[in-house]
Amino acid sequence: MKNRYSLLQISLHWLTLLMIILAYSVMLGRDYFPDEYRLLVRQLHYNFGLTVWALVLIRIILRHRFRTPPIVPPLPRWQAHVATLTHWALYLLFLALPTLGFLTVMFAGRAIFLFGWEVPQFITPRPELRPVLRDTHELVATVGYYLVGLHALAALFHHYFIKDDTFKRMMPGK
Repeated sequence: MKNRYSLLQISLHWLTLLMIILAYSVMLGRDYFPDEYRLLVRQLHYNFGLTVWALVLIRIILRHRFRTPPIVPPLPRWQAHVATLTHWALYLLFLALPTLGFLTVMFAGRAIFLFGWEVPQFITPRPELRPVLRDTHELVATVGYYLVGLHALAALFHHYFIKDDTFKRMMPGK
């Protein structure tokens, strides 16, 4: 179908969502793990978050490489603008969130292991910045709940009520 995203874009969209769910889940569930697993849980959160950052960057590049498929029937102009704005807000959010988390850890002087390899400490630790960065990271993460929820609700609204192909364009399969 010409009005669908490429298989690569569809795969990256759902993989990004999975990594976002995992990043949020390990932090929300961290208190359920025994103390000896706390470091592992944090490192998993870091890895999922940095994977989200990389996937979003790739998705932005692909968005410029491939034309966005048209929605059938076409959206009113104002809805198209809101959709574009929301997508860019999601991209910005999921680039900013891992960046803030990374800086929080780096300024605290803690080690980050990315897929088993230690990331060199290339930022001079400044522990006094950690609380501000951590609080900002948590605030942006909370905004993420609402923005992702809005995105999902809009897709379902279009699918079930407007009955256009907004949702189908990003679904795997035929």
